Amino acid sequence: MPLLWAAGNRYKAIVKLLLEMGKVDVDLKDNYSWMPLLWAVGNGHEAVVKLLLKTGKVDIDLKDNDSWMLLL
Repeated sequence: MPLLWAAGNRYKAIVKLLLEMGKVDVDLKDNYSWMPLLWAVGNGHEAVVKLLLKTGKVDIDLKDNDSWMLLL
C-alpha cells in the first residue's frame, strides 16, 4: 500500500517512482475503499493528482464504501 500512503501524504517523488516501476495498482483501495486518487484529491495534493491521472489507468468513476465519487 505504499502508493496509497504516498498519494495521501504529498510524496510526489515517491508516487512518481512507484508509477514508473509499473508494479502498482493505481485503483487499489484501502480499508475505507479510498484509492490513491481520492486520497490525493481529498488532501489537496494537486501535483500527485496530476501524476496519477497522467497514467491513464485511473478509474475516476470508482466509489468508496459510502458511495463518494470523484468529481473532476
